[in-house]
Amino acid sequence: MIELGKKASLKIVKRTDFGFYLDGENFGEILMPKRYITPEMEIGKKVDVFVFLDGEERIVATTETPYAQVGEFGRMKVNKIEKVGAFLDWGVSKELLVPFSEQKIKMEEGRYYFVYVFLDTVTDRIAASMKIEKFLNKSKPEYRVGEQVSVIISSITDIGYKCITQDRFQGVMYKNEVYKKLQAGDKLNVFIKKIRDDNKLDFSLEPIGYSKIDKNAMHILTLLNKSNGKLPYNDKTDPEVIYEIFGFSKKVFKQAIGNLYKQREIIINSNGIEKV
Repeated sequence: MIELGKKASLKIVKRTDFGFYLDGENFGEILMPKRYITPEMEIGKKVDVFVFLDGEERIVATTETPYAQVGEFGRMKVNKIEKVGAFLDWGVSKELLVPFSEQKIKMEEGRYYFVYVFLDTVTDRIAASMKIEKFLNKSKPEYRVGEQVSVIISSITDIGYKCITQDRFQGVMYKNEVYKKLQAGDKLNVFIKKIRDDNKLDFSLEPIGYSKIDKNAMHILTLLNKSNGKLPYNDKTDPEVIYEIFGFSKKVFKQAIGNLYKQREIIINSNGIEKV
């Protein structure tokens, strides 16, 4: 079933002066305006589109990609403020409305905000909300510690980075465990570190458990082999340098070189590490 405000792969059924008409299944035929037509598109072929309402509230299709579909979160810029609310740059030709009733604070033109895109079941119109808490999943997460999930960063606090999973569960990555620059709106893959009693989650950029040491130890050995068996890094090296060179935190680096040292693969001295 085709859903308003979401992507779909639709079959081209006919061409007119206005553009292609696509088989919109439960919506009937949907117009894709001619400005989106490309030479390889033909009647009978399918095209990947985004289905939404145009300025006249008609159901149309576009090959443009929105920053977030209905049911997703995203960070978007306010293009203008009008009597009904704020209008966001949504990535498609029509701007996305955040009604005043869905604003936690007064939105300002030119600024970016983190919002949730939803379909108003009363008006059948697509809108956005800053009140993301009411759209979060309140049930118990069916995740396992160590499982990899996709998240989007919703905000940054003194403690760390608040994130939301694709299933709309909220959690945090602590700042002292993150060694690269991140900002609100970034999408990334993380690992479940802990499932708390309040059903919120702790995330980690790195795999959980001892299995990560072996993989990271092998990475260090590979770099040692490429550097004639010596590297000028040890447990005194700055965390930022460790992350830049090896791609993981200083804590993981120390675990990895400790493991290699116990297995008598390397020696650790004041100048760095050296392969035995």
